[in-house]
Amino acid sequence: MSALLHTHSGLRWVVLILLLVAIGRAFARKNGGLYEKSDKMINLFTMVSLHTQLLLGLILYFTSPKVVFVEGWMKVSQARFYGMEHIAVMVIAIALVTIGRRKAENAAEPAKKHKTIALWYTIGLILILASIPWPFRNLGAGWF
Repeated sequence: MSALLHTHSGLRWVVLILLLVAIGRAFARKNGGLYEKSDKMINLFTMVSLHTQLLLGLILYFTSPKVVFVEGWMKVSQARFYGMEHIAVMVIAIALVTIGRRKAENAAEPAKKHKTIALWYTIGLILILASIPWPFRNLGAGWF
């Protein structure tokens, strides 16, 4: 359980870095005329890392002692966060990134592809940042 939790927590940094790189590239190239294979690959790797993170999170959701559903669990901030808020917002964020990548791949012009990635990935990043159990939120999680 500990190894799985540390893998899930550590992979968050890979996901955040990939999201920032993909968003940065999209904003930097949104007025350009090229959508290169490297753009496509970074967007794909970002989405794949998010989906991997989701699978690890789902395993934790069903096996972690932090996720408890007892009477009054919604009144306990940590139980509510892990039992409902974290998973719901993360699934929405991953769905938005996935939709954004699909829309970008279907767009005709390179500028439209970059603008689509910039928009959808940024929304996903904001949701992800809001739903990470940062140590300062007192939810029983650390930096790794």
